[in-house]
Amino acid sequence: MPVQRTQKEIRRRAPLWLVMLLGVNLVLMSVSAKDPQTKARKISVWAQMVATPFQSLFSGASRSGVGFFQYIRNLNAASGENEQLRRRLAEAEAALREAQAASAENQRLQSLLGLKESREYQIVAARVIARDPSDWFDSAIINRGSSSGVGKNMPVVTPDGIVGRVAEVSPVSAQVVLITDERAAAGAVVGQLATSNALGSVRGFGKNGLLDMRYVPGLEEVRQGDAVTTTGQDGIYPRGLKVGDVIEVQPGTATKPHEIKVRPSARLNSLSEVAVLLYHPPPRAVPTPTPTPQKNTKGK
Repeated sequence: MPVQRTQKEIRRRAPLWLVMLLGVNLVLMSVSAKDPQTKARKISVWAQMVATPFQSLFSGASRSGVGFFQYIRNLNAASGENEQLRRRLAEAEAALREAQAASAENQRLQSLLGLKESREYQIVAARVIARDPSDWFDSAIINRGSSSGVGKNMPVVTPDGIVGRVAEVSPVSAQVVLITDERAAAGAVVGQLATSNALGSVRGFGKNGLLDMRYVPGLEEVRQGDAVTTTGQDGIYPRGLKVGDVIEVQPGTATKPHEIKVRPSARLNSLSEVAVLLYHPPPRAVPTPTPTPQKNTKGK
């Protein structure tokens, strides 16, 4: 009975053993089999076929990751380049503004040099570096002083007309009292001194930027728009400098002078460069006293 049971089990398991033997044989054949063209073992080829989709997926993910980080690096580099370009553009714009300002200043200084060529005295070109903010005085500070030859009471002008006079001097700067200040005055004439007898003096109001011209005889003809120039009789300004233009006239009479308002021709509200005239007025002639005849007392 035990022998029969064993044979039955062998017959029942025989197909399973056969399948297992065939499988082992197939594996051995696959391991040893080679591709006739590439000479590569077929099991390697099959394994590569199975692994290819997974490798492709992993490789794509790796490339995506590398591409993302490369994109971030490129973005940071582009941002840095844009910032550098913006900084260079700002520097170029600042340099252009400085060049334009220097060109404008050069033109203004050339105008002052043209003034020098038209006069018989020397000038010192100066820049206005401060304005007096108080309501009491109308003055400015320039960057030239006694070390440049600037002295007290020297006239200050622009190519458009007179500005004022030097009131205080230090070695490197000077204070200029503008012609519109109440303390300032200048001998003036409506028209030109050689052709007009409308002589008087101009003085600032100290508040509205205009000048008051006084003492012009009421019988002299004065019209709105007439030019006013210096006479040189005040001991500060040389003759022939432009003061301004008449903007208002209240006619006088034979016993009453005209009331005249003058607008300065120099743009006093936007002074930038000025010229100090190194002008010393000629000494006034001192009249020689007439000798008194002595009485002859001989014989008395």
